[in-house]
Amino acid sequence: MSASAPGDVPPTSIGVDLREEGVVIEYLDGRTTLYRGIPEAAEGTVTAGPGKETHVLVTDPTETEGVMTYVNDYNTGEDILRDSGVGRVVVESGETDEVFPGVIVGRDGQRNRVIADPEVAGGRVFVFVEDGWTEESYEIVSGPEEGLDAHR
Repeated sequence: MSASAPGDVPPTSIGVDLREEGVVIEYLDGRTTLYRGIPEAAEGTVTAGPGKETHVLVTDPTETEGVMTYVNDYNTGEDILRDSGVGRVVVESGETDEVFPGVIVGRDGQRNRVIADPEVAGGRVFVFVEDGWTEESYEIVSGPEEGLDAHR
């Protein structure tokens, strides 16, 4: 008997605290995590390197709440995601999925790609890229030049 492949899980609103030292997330189960550092500004798109975990956070206009989605996370159990409020989306190479209005995720080979327009999203859009050795933080500050429809 084999385990089923991970599927999509919708996110729930979670707490967000933007600080000088980074972005703090408060999950529904009471745990917190800090994505360290001031996010690097990115225009339109962030593409993660192969094998990197990709987490997308969209804040509400108050910047105190938001929704977080893991892109192509094959390790976190569905129960853990639901208890924490984090969503998951799985996309195959060459596919895209609009995970939130104004935020599209896709996959190019082994690389996750996040395309966003913060004006359409109605809040700030952060992308956290990490593996066992490195953490990178980005904020998508403007939509792609060619518009979101070019990526749907």
